[in-house]
Amino acid sequence: MPLIREPRRLNPLLRVGIALSERVTGRRMEPARLLAWYPRAAIGSGVLESLVSHREPSARLLKLVRVTASLTASCAFCIDMNSFRAAEAGVSADELTALQRGTEDDIVTLTERERTAIAYARAISSTPLVFDDDLTAALSRHFTEREIVILATTAAQVNYWARTIQALGIQPAGFCTSPGARR
Repeated sequence: MPLIREPRRLNPLLRVGIALSERVTGRRMEPARLLAWYPRAAIGSGVLESLVSHREPSARLLKLVRVTASLTASCAFCIDMNSFRAAEAGVSADELTALQRGTEDDIVTLTERERTAIAYARAISSTPLVFDDDLTAALSRHFTEREIVILATTAAQVNYWARTIQALGIQPAGFCTSPGARR
């Protein structure tokens, strides 16, 4: 049960945005509905969501980063949503399980570039933030400056949603059946 109920009346602009997001996801988007209590936060969150990269550097790499950030932040809703349709992005069930267990080094299908992105997402999503010299060197070796910014903002976006969703007590929406997505 969430911490608060959704408002009875929705701002007309928000109602359209929520309907669109629910149509795209096929799920009731409780985070958007609860943010409707403060339309500026809802609109800002919607803009943030619409402007992040979904394909660059690759859909697979971004899926790995999103799932890793979700798992590190321990957000059941985020794990549920970001694990959804992982296979369509080229992420296998074995890879998801390895991310959940923190054993991705045992998975031969992950490239060094992907392992570096996963380590970066974990570092971004952990407290305190620590980026050791080996990680920063690997980032510079495997990614362009633009790609590093995309990885950083992708993980940060997941962390924004994780904290907001957890603070409002929102439960998973049933996007997938990943064990880490259940409470």
